[in-house]
Amino acid sequence: MKSYVNPGEQLVVALYVRNVKESSEFYQSYGFEVVRDEGTFMELKWEDARLFLSAVPGTPPPPAKPIGNMRVMVPDVDAYWTLANKMGAKILSPIEDRYYGLRDFIIAGPDGLALRFATWL
Repeated sequence: MKSYVNPGEQLVVALYVRNVKESSEFYQSYGFEVVRDEGTFMELKWEDARLFLSAVPGTPPPPAKPIGNMRVMVPDVDAYWTLANKMGAKILSPIEDRYYGLRDFIIAGPDGLALRFATWL
């Protein structure tokens, strides 16, 4: 299949959030960068990938259990594990070498979507 757009713009996660500023600060603390800030909408990036945060009135609080996770590949997952613990992140799955070829862990995000940081074994 021929590419229609840059691969980093092809599949974008867009989250409806209660508080754009708080959500953005969470993602920025782990290394996401702000591309655009329109107050009630923010575009963040990780390398070429994009994450949209959109404040939607009436957005319910996040569920007790995340609805899924977004994987972020990093060269040194242990450094992110240290950061997550230092920041007091809610750990959903501790760091471990997995049968599927990754060393990874999962933390709760502020809006019902968890973050999985991973490094290839």
